[in-house]
Amino acid sequence: MAGAGEQFEPGQWVRLPARPDWGLGQVQSVVGEKVTVNFEEAGKVVVMLGSAVLEHVE
Repeated sequence: MAGAGEQFEPGQWVRLPARPDWGLGQVQSVVGEKVTVNFEEAGKVVVMLGSAVLEHVE
């Protein structure tokens, strides 16, 4: 079974709908369900996909 983090890869742009004030973020790394994202306004944040929803930005 594929892990939740497999839908993300470094370099992709994402947003966290629960925190729109953080702006856009670029995925830095993915380890299991931990996705490290560098957000424009919040800096580097580790997002647990079991607890939060990240959206891809085209």
